[in-house]
Amino acid sequence: MTRFYDARGNIYAVVSPQALRKAGIALPASAAECAASRRQWSEAAIALCCHWPEGLRPANSKAHRSDGLLIGPFQAAAPFDVLIVNTDGSLAERSGNGLTIFSQALTEQGLMPEQGAVVRVHHDKGQALETSVKPATVEGVRGFWLDLGQPGFGPEVVGAQTVENVQFNNRDVSHVQPLAQLNPDWAHSQFVRIGNPHCVTLLSDAAALPSNEQMRESTLNQRLTAIAYAMPTGAGNPCPAGINLQWAALASPQKILARVFERGEGPTASSGTSASAVACAAWRVGWVESGEVHVVMPGGIAPVLLEVSEGELLRVKLFGMARLMD
Repeated sequence: MTRFYDARGNIYAVVSPQALRKAGIALPASAAECAASRRQWSEAAIALCCHWPEGLRPANSKAHRSDGLLIGPFQAAAPFDVLIVNTDGSLAERSGNGLTIFSQALTEQGLMPEQGAVVRVHHDKGQALETSVKPATVEGVRGFWLDLGQPGFGPEVVGAQTVENVQFNNRDVSHVQPLAQLNPDWAHSQFVRIGNPHCVTLLSDAAALPSNEQMRESTLNQRLTAIAYAMPTGAGNPCPAGINLQWAALASPQKILARVFERGEGPTASSGTSASAVACAAWRVGWVESGEVHVVMPGGIAPVLLEVSEGELLRVKLFGMARLMD
């Protein structure tokens, strides 16, 4: 019933709405109705599809078998609707790796047209978010380009509150007090919205990048959760609706090192929209130019294409590939 896919170390379970209904989970007919009623079914779906079978959880593994659950498609032809369910039962507006995995699943089902398709993510935070997906081959690797559109920058685009303006590399960025209190090197952040909200903390020294192991340590995990997660799980500070956290350091021209702590999930090996947000933030502060940017995360390297005209970042595209796990 449930299949698991890996995209740069980011693992999602994929299941059809029909299969969930057959398993006894009362999903409404449409993705929009499912999103509106997610509190009635999402935790049961996560328990069914993402929990480890009793006695089979490997030592030192995460609490769930995957980083989330993709439910779809709801149609037999494009455009395709999908739900991205975090392991805490909340819905995500967009996930680069999740959409890559969903596109791979559509391809294996014979549903993805050669010219690509539009995928619509339904959630409970506003209108469904569309992403254009196009099959492609990059350096011999078969995958997909995701057109993520034009990003927005600044506290207002993510609903951040009580943040101060500061300078980094002679550019205006934000000072997020809860992050700076954890580490004085985490004092300069760029807010980015690319369908979903991100806070990219810019580091002058790669040594200040937190490791995933450190972010799983109980005290730091609790404090990052308070920042990243919306209430009641977190404090929603500085963003009441929650915020995905990234840390970024310039490695070389057009190459950025990054770490990710997602709202609704915690530390992850990689994240497609996080990589895109990192590339956008790096461009904003003058670290990178237009063209292809490589964002290096523990799970792998994400190519991000930045399209700039007359000093404005107009479009962001993410390349991703996924494989079916045994």
